Amino acid sequence: MLDPAALAVYAGALFVAAATPGPGIAAIVARVLGKGPRGVVAFSTGVAMGDIVWLSFAIDGLAVLAQTFQPVFLAVKYLGAAYLLYLAWKLWSTPPLDPAAIGDQRSDKPLRLFLGGLSVTLGNPKVMIFYTALLPNLVDLDRVSVASFGELCLATLSVLALVFSGYIILAARARHLFTSPNALTLINRGSGTIMAGAAVAIAAK
Repeated sequence: MLDPAALAVYAGALFVAAATPGPGIAAIVARVLGKGPRGVVAFSTGVAMGDIVWLSFAIDGLAVLAQTFQPVFLAVKYLGAAYLLYLAWKLWSTPPLDPAAIGDQRSDKPLRLFLGGLSVTLGNPKVMIFYTALLPNLVDLDRVSVASFGELCLATLSVLALVFSGYIILAARARHLFTSPNALTLINRGSGTIMAGAAVAIAAK
């Protein structure tokens, strides 16, 4: 079992880091603004599970291994950036309130959205840096048990769920303020620009 005080410090630091807008938050918000909340659960779950992957790497001391296999992670990073650029293009090119757009939205398979969100986080090396810098100061990584690892995962997912939910709700409410086709076109293109910016941010790191 982890020290409650250390776990609270970890959760607090993660909350501040997660609430600070980055590529993952930008991608989630842009998707909600552009297409509504449908499918965002699968996408944001993928983003969160990417954090669990990096958390596991940090606990197992695999940060060095990640650097050793840097070409693999570079490939993941650019795949994530390419996926965000694809979403940005779809937001720019899809007419608002078009029946084809509704069909396209329904064709977004949960697994594809999940993997897209996962690739966004795995392609962001700042997440790995955060965990490898924070954890050794709070946890004895040589003595992390299955139970304590579960506590860290639960704390991580709880904090991310709280942060992501807040952004999703705000983005959904902002989208409902605009109902005219012209306004929705501006929202879609603005969301596409945000999504493309997130892609550039990932690729440039």
